[in-house]
Amino acid sequence: MRLSGIPWRKELALLLFFSCSLAQTLLPASTYGLTFREENGAWVYEGGGVRLVYVPGVGWAEPWEASLPPPEGERIPLEALKALGYFQVPEAQTRYGLQGRAFRLVLELTQPYPGRPQDSQGHERLTLLLPYLALGTLQVAWPKGVEARVRLLPTGTELSLFAKGKLLRYRLFPLENPPRLVLDLYPLEPEVAEPLAPGIRYREVWAFAPDPLRLYLVEAERGRLIPVGRPGARALPKDLAQDALAVLNGGYFDPKSGTLIGLWVQDGVTVSYPYGRVALLWDGFSFFMGFPKFEAVVRGPSGERVRVGINTSRARYTAYTVPGPVGREGEEVALVMGDRVQAILQAPQELPPGAWALAFPKGAPPFPLRPGDSLSLFGRLDPPFRYALEGGPLLVREGQYAFDPSQENFRDPRPLQAVAPQAAVAWTREGRLWLLVSEPTTPGVLARALLSLGAWNALRMDGGGSAQLWVKGRLRSPYQGSPRPVVSALALYAP
Repeated sequence: MRLSGIPWRKELALLLFFSCSLAQTLLPASTYGLTFREENGAWVYEGGGVRLVYVPGVGWAEPWEASLPPPEGERIPLEALKALGYFQVPEAQTRYGLQGRAFRLVLELTQPYPGRPQDSQGHERLTLLLPYLALGTLQVAWPKGVEARVRLLPTGTELSLFAKGKLLRYRLFPLENPPRLVLDLYPLEPEVAEPLAPGIRYREVWAFAPDPLRLYLVEAERGRLIPVGRPGARALPKDLAQDALAVLNGGYFDPKSGTLIGLWVQDGVTVSYPYGRVALLWDGFSFFMGFPKFEAVVRGPSGERVRVGINTSRARYTAYTVPGPVGREGEEVALVMGDRVQAILQAPQELPPGAWALAFPKGAPPFPLRPGDSLSLFGRLDPPFRYALEGGPLLVREGQYAFDPSQENFRDPRPLQAVAPQAAVAWTREGRLWLLVSEPTTPGVLARALLSLGAWNALRMDGGGSAQLWVKGRLRSPYQGSPRPVVSALALYAP
């Protein structure tokens, strides 16, 4: 039986080739998807509609090809199968190495890969077929803990991989110029799920954007979420709500003074004022994200009231509440401490911690003002919410990628470009709330990772050293070094 119609000139060339070749690649029949048995003194190799018979001391009986090199028991020369046309796919050279967290195997092709990119969810076992004869996979040094079985089949190279106690995730995709097929393999730690209370659980999951990113999160279908902390005072999140199921760090603050930067509404009372970034707003277990509509009013010495802009939302009269330079050239500022005007100064001026300032056109205050006069600042959300906490930037809006810090008041983009732990609040379209911290990454990558998990809305909170998730008093998100005290946090309680 002939496996392929080999012309006699090609047979002669093969004969000359094999007679001059001293080396043969002898591999077990199982490597080719064939079985081996001895039958009436002959060696029989069979599988997938193929039957090969060799009689020791005589030669090949099926097929009769005198030029073919002989087998050795259950081991068959690769050269024999190649000469018979056993392999129906082109041959590809291979190389491999580490690429970040991935183990990368590259097939060098002569023609572009015709298939589509593939990926998989994580399992201990993984089998995939590369549609090429990739002999180099037999010598690959696979990552520690990964066991591999390689079979050279007619339709391609089959990889069967096993990693006990791990999740094997892969991506298979083509590259051009020159044409290549790339396999990225990720042996990952298992995911975690622990119940905390009815409808609330702690999870450690992998998201992909496209590389794997581990997230540490508390998922709640119900519960009570409350902002905790005190402006000007810093503590570890777990100490801000010692009886909470979970505590996630809150928004931004001035590192020197502990002054909160951004909106904070507690039980309907404004604790801190907006700073031009997206905020989390909620009543009960109904959550919203957006730029808060906020009305700020200043009351003068005789009870006069005037509407003012607040921080980055400038107007003719603007109130500033965050330490740093306030006011602009051509303005004056009334420096206020304890609802008393301390001084009226030329702008810009440095606002000290614990004070606020009212800026107005030079010589044109909203009402007569002198040092010692009373001056009060009030504000309210419209519409009102019981709770609000400003973070930013927005990551996901209604199931779409929304990371664009240029739309929010982030003057220095570098912190948002750094690879660091990221804290975020998110929820799914079904209403499951996530309080989470990621391993080090960037906000843009986190946004894509959350989309891959099905997030409907997501907002970054403070990150870097402040990013912390505490569950029942235990820090569950990884952090190198000592956890950083913060000013505000989000505490989740059982319903």
